[in-house]
Amino acid sequence: MPERTKTAGNLASRRQSGFSLLEMMISIFILISVAGVVMSGLLQTSNTEGTVQNRTEMHASVRSATELLQQEIGQAGRVALPVANVQMTTAVSAGSAMPTLTNGATAGMFLNEYLVVDAGSNQETVQVTAISGNTITATFGFSHAANVPVTVQGGFGTGVVPESASPYNMTNGSDGTHLKLYGDINGDGNMVYVEYICDYLGSGNLYRSVTSFNAATIVAKQVLLPNLVSTGNPGGTPCFVYQERPVGCNSTATTPCFVTDVAVTLTVQTEQPDPFTRRYQQETKALLNVSPRNVFDAYELSTLSNNRVEPMPSTVGPGIGTLMAQTP
Repeated sequence: MPERTKTAGNLASRRQSGFSLLEMMISIFILISVAGVVMSGLLQTSNTEGTVQNRTEMHASVRSATELLQQEIGQAGRVALPVANVQMTTAVSAGSAMPTLTNGATAGMFLNEYLVVDAGSNQETVQVTAISGNTITATFGFSHAANVPVTVQGGFGTGVVPESASPYNMTNGSDGTHLKLYGDINGDGNMVYVEYICDYLGSGNLYRSVTSFNAATIVAKQVLLPNLVSTGNPGGTPCFVYQERPVGCNSTATTPCFVTDVAVTLTVQTEQPDPFTRRYQQETKALLNVSPRNVFDAYELSTLSNNRVEPMPSTVGPGIGTLMAQTP
């Protein structure tokens, strides 16, 4: 057989025989190395995504809670009537009188509330001494025709309830873990009592309860923010810190307290531990000097006229059986 024919046959035989054992081992080693690099990259990417997701969820939840706190503290102390364009539908003469008001208006009124009646030179402020259906009782200094306007002005001086601690001494008042406030919080004419409970030592939750201001029983609390750090805030800072005015005020004395600033500090952790460190990530969110503008306005007005500072409704507090005294 010619030599050229033998060589061609050997080459064909080699092509058909495939890789050698050494070549297979080298190929498998390269494949495993590449797969290892790819898997390591995928695992690191997955852990990074877990870290980012944990922090994103934590940021989103604490941001939502603090935004709500800021909005409701800012609205605290706002006084309102549940219907628009309230009028006295019956005329009254000077002295004690019982006029009938626009249907539904008295649903948002309370005893000792100050109402502004009429307009112009005949306008006056009266204090409600009784409510029955759509009729109120008050002492009028002037006579008023039917269908004159009735409004409320000023605000609640205790819209953010002052502290129970000395020297403020508000019975069942706010403290470092309980923020209590009330008023037309949502700007819809419906006044509510709102209580926040920072239970970092117990359940690890920030709770919120919202109840109609004239209800007899407080509404059960709902979780607003979970995963509060059980050790509390750095430096032992309370969840809620208050600034009361004027200096030397006391709820049992003749100088009432106005909470004109609230500081909120919340320390939370991720729901799941970090995939890299196996530890929970933590974040402290602080809102400093959140001013309840209606309470501040009432404080400013108190130096001019006490009938622009609305008294606390008896259903809200501070005594036994009131909303402030109940546990949501």
